[in-house]
Amino acid sequence: MTAPEHDPGPVKTLIVTNDFPPRPGGIQAFVHALAVRLPPGSVVVYASRWPGWEDFDASQPYRVVRHPTSLMLPVPDVARRAAALVRKEKCDTVVFGAAAPLGLLAPAMRAAGARRMIMLTHGHEAGWAGVPLARGFLARIGAHADAITYLGDYTRERLARVMPPGRLVRLAPGVDTDVFHRGAGGAGIRLSLGIGERPVVVCVSRLVARKGQDTLVRCWPEVLREVPDAVLLLVGGGPSRRSLERAVASRRLGDSVIMTGPVPWSSLPAYYDAGDVFAMPCRTRLGGLDVEGLGIVYLEASATGLPVVAGASGGAPDAVRDGETGLVVDGDDPRAVASAVTTLLRDPALARTMGERGRAWIEREWRWDLVVERFAEVLAGPGTPGTGSAERVR
Repeated sequence: MTAPEHDPGPVKTLIVTNDFPPRPGGIQAFVHALAVRLPPGSVVVYASRWPGWEDFDASQPYRVVRHPTSLMLPVPDVARRAAALVRKEKCDTVVFGAAAPLGLLAPAMRAAGARRMIMLTHGHEAGWAGVPLARGFLARIGAHADAITYLGDYTRERLARVMPPGRLVRLAPGVDTDVFHRGAGGAGIRLSLGIGERPVVVCVSRLVARKGQDTLVRCWPEVLREVPDAVLLLVGGGPSRRSLERAVASRRLGDSVIMTGPVPWSSLPAYYDAGDVFAMPCRTRLGGLDVEGLGIVYLEASATGLPVVAGASGGAPDAVRDGETGLVVDGDDPRAVASAVTTLLRDPALARTMGERGRAWIEREWRWDLVVERFAEVLAGPGTPGTGSAERVR
């Protein structure tokens, strides 16, 4: 009598990451979106803690294990905990939510029994590729990777200088077009903020120097000379908030600049929808170490039907079709930013056309089903079918 075949069960993936909700940010949203689209029984997440993690984790369809602190480094304690999860959960694959620095744990994960190592990269890895000491760490991470993802042409070119080019595969974020769309609640936001029908330039992002909110404030008096009733709506929190508030006060901008502070992720579509133009004039800082990897906010704004004004930092131009879905400018040049913003505010027909083209582009090339298809191929390894269509995700 033939013994029944043993069913090993679903292949399991362990995601090891510092970047995970409820911590805010684009990388966090990207990693979570990948995790939640995997079959629930096939993924376990090992993440650092962030205020509100208990409620967030309880609502997820998969197991989340939290490190005791808000930051994980590639040290023995983290390696031991992650390796224990590989063994306990019988994980075949380990995905590092950001290759640097936790990708240095890959050898310990293999020793624990994992077969495949996937490194997700973002803007900071592209920045590391230009720094002599950091390049050595990236080279070590790349040597232990089976696949290294990149966001777009800019990040690939930078990473290929240090990491094995043959292991680089494109995997960019997607946009949920059912969530981000015109009519997503902007009228309610305008009512609650007392904006009414005034023209609104919205920026959704953490308040940090790279994102360029300070440039928007610096150029706002020039915008007001052309469009006197315009409103600048800065959505998000971060370390630059106090300096931005001082800049607004010193320029006596009054109620023409509104800063919301942090808002729940579920409310973001409505804040985008409250705008007429989206602007985030990001710029590269610290000799190339602090650079924009892509800019998911530009894609979310396009999905909402907004024309975008983007800074020419790193891979940000990969998220905009310059002259078609928006305008790419020097984020360090307030006059250039003011000119782009006022051009779109004063020409509603142009703004509407760019927004419509942006929405169509997102629906065609940035849908989550394309991203999930590609991610499944990356997890499975080389030789899986369907790569051609998924490579269109940019």
